[in-house]
Amino acid sequence: MNNSHAPMHTRGLISILVVLLIWGSSFSVTKYVVTEIPPLTAATLRNVIACIALLPFYLVSRRRTKAPLPLGKLTLMGLSGTTLYYLCFNTGMHYIPASTGALIEGLVPVAIAVPAALILKEHLGKRLVAGIILSVTGVILVGFVGNRGQGAGSTLGSTLIVAAVCLWSVYTLLSRTMKDHDTLQVTAVSMMIGTALSIPIGWMEVHQTGFPEISWKAWLGLGYCGILSSAVAYFLYNKALENLPAAQVGNFLNLNPVIGAIVAFIFLRETFTSLQWAGGVLVIAGIWLSSRKSGPVPEK
Repeated sequence: MNNSHAPMHTRGLISILVVLLIWGSSFSVTKYVVTEIPPLTAATLRNVIACIALLPFYLVSRRRTKAPLPLGKLTLMGLSGTTLYYLCFNTGMHYIPASTGALIEGLVPVAIAVPAALILKEHLGKRLVAGIILSVTGVILVGFVGNRGQGAGSTLGSTLIVAAVCLWSVYTLLSRTMKDHDTLQVTAVSMMIGTALSIPIGWMEVHQTGFPEISWKAWLGLGYCGILSSAVAYFLYNKALENLPAAQVGNFLNLNPVIGAIVAFIFLRETFTSLQWAGGVLVIAGIWLSSRKSGPVPEK
């Protein structure tokens, strides 16, 4: 059993790094999509696409493993990680630049690490704590400078992204308690429940504003968000949580503001200050420090 610890740790690291590349770019893609499609409608369409992408894999997995799933927890995961998360995230991104949304999401590690220590009794070693302090300091440098002059609604948008951060913490902690169940089934069922709960919200927006005309570029963005950012990334994220502590996974998410801001800088021409670059260096240093193994990984 002990020989499997290193490969499990490596698989967890690879999974979360792929997730970061996908999610880091999703801020700019989402920003483009919600400039053309109303945010709640876009969230619902994204979730439906994700469910369609996951459905055949779920059906195959369900034939192999028919163990009962805790629908209560899965409903809470769907509500927090799909329905309410994308309601807050998409609406927030409608009001603020992609880089600002990415930087605010850098608060995720704190929102995960503290409850993980209090509720899941996960040990916060000195190295992990130091990494969190370094990377969160970087997030403060990156995320709380140059945010003036972003237009009307920026405060509302930022508040909604903070709410999305809190919702993601709930989803992460719930997912961490589900590691004894099939990852694909947990991801698919929670997302399907969350999508079903989001459809009435999207329908109300369509009823008020009408169904928008959607260009092929926006459809491509929805496909990217639904298939890669939701279906694939959620599966890999839950896989990472099987093999790594929730606090460490949360600290890796500090790379999201760096990647998101750089992508927005390159593709959306959003500005990036010298302080933000300095903060990005601190974030990367914190990730490196916290990802180094300080001892054996406890047996699952």
